Order: sequence, then structure tokens, then C-alpha cells
Amino acid sequence: MLSKEYYNILLDSIPADTGLRVERVVRGVAWTAAVLSDGSCGVGMRTAGESIPRRFETLEGLSLRHAAEALLSWNLEEASEGLAVVNAWYNRSENADALGARYTDSAIEDLALAGKTVGFVGHLVREGGSMHPALLAPAKDWFILEREPKPGDYPDSACEYRLPECDLVVITGSAAINKTMPRLLELAQNAEIVLTGPSVTLCPGLFALPGLRRLNASVITQRETMLEAIRQERRSINAFCRHCTLDRHAECD
Repeated sequence: MLSKEYYNILLDSIPADTGLRVERVVRGVAWTAAVLSDGSCGVGMRTAGESIPRRFETLEGLSLRHAAEALLSWNLEEASEGLAVVNAWYNRSENADALGARYTDSAIEDLALAGKTVGFVGHLVREGGSMHPALLAPAKDWFILEREPKPGDYPDSACEYRLPECDLVVITGSAAINKTMPRLLELAQNAEIVLTGPSVTLCPGLFALPGLRRLNASVITQRETMLEAIRQERRSINAFCRHCTLDRHAECD
């Protein structure tokens, strides 16, 4: 059930009659962006993998709801575009404000870490970043799982063994593109789970999933500047967005 539920929630929560269409898709060096006909913009990490044919020749011109189905594609470049479309719908300032999201940089700065084992899926902990190693000093133990591991990282295949040991698991939103997200959520369901990064979707329906505590997403504030920047180089998009955090409420339990 959990294997499909993540995607079902995202797609089923998009109305069929928004009247919106996909105006532009921009494949950058590291990020893919989609712009809707009302100017809303979303991003997803550009993920290589085109061994499987695309579902759609192009998403441009398709209705929002139809184009969003590209997220299910096993052509991962197309799935990146699909997630960008989905995020263009959900990750808007008016949606974040209506949900009562807080604008904050760090996904974990106010979480209780003392004595806990913390696992990161994706190389999210770095000096000078919003999740720097000093924040993790109270933790009993912490580690990183990474598809392209750096020194000290576990390979991502270690998730089967290490995530069930965790009290807190922080997962990069890009796991939704390569379809590893459902299994990661399943392995971590007995822990508190935080999804973080520009690929995260600000969809409160996701809190129906076991263990999910927090969504830490990005709202694009400088669309055209960002689109030009991601076309030219591999870079962070932090300068072009606001980070917002939405927590699971007690009524979700």
C-alpha cells in the first residue's frame, strides 16, 4: 500500500479543473523547473535516466493535472519535470501562508536530538549549511546515506539496515523522483521523519503517512533570475527562494 500512497496523495489532491497549464519546462544543469500559466514555479532535482521512453513528448501545453502524472514516469528526466509541475502547484506563497507554514532555513534546528540516532538520506549535513554538524552535537549518533558517497558516508543501499535503527530520519525530497521514497518511508516509519529540500512538496495530505513529522520545502521568489541561473551552472537555488516548514498537527494522529 505504502509503495503507491505517496504518489496517490500528491496527484489526487490536485483538482482536475484548475484551468492551469504548463507554460514552460526548463532543464537546468542540476535542477528542472516548471512554470504554470498563472506564473507559479516549482523545481525538482534533475535526475538522469532516460532508458525508458517518455510518457509525454512534452509537458508544455498540458493541463496541470495531466502533466503532474509525469511524476510516475520511469524516465527519470521526465519524472523530474513531473515533480517540478507538482511543486509549482503546491509550493506557492499563498498555499504556504494558508497552511500556517513557518519560514525558516533549517529543517531540524528546533527538534529534540539529545540521545537520538539520526539518519540522513542525501548529503544534507555540511559546514556552512543550514544543517551543519554542530547542530547534531546532542545526538547519540548520526550518519549519512548517499547514492554517490563521500568519505564517511554510507552507500544508499545501507538504508535497509540502518534506517530501522533511527529515532529521526531526514530524507531529501529528490527521492520522490527515483521512486525510492516509499521504501525509505517504510523503513523509517517507526522514527520521526523529516522531508527536506527544494524537491519537497508542501502537501499536508502526506501527513497521513506513518512517521512523517515535517515538510521543509522551498517557495520560489525570484523566478526568472533562478531560471537563468540554473540553465548556466550547477548551483544551490537558496538565493531565489524562501524555505518553509510545515509540521504535522495533533489532529493528524
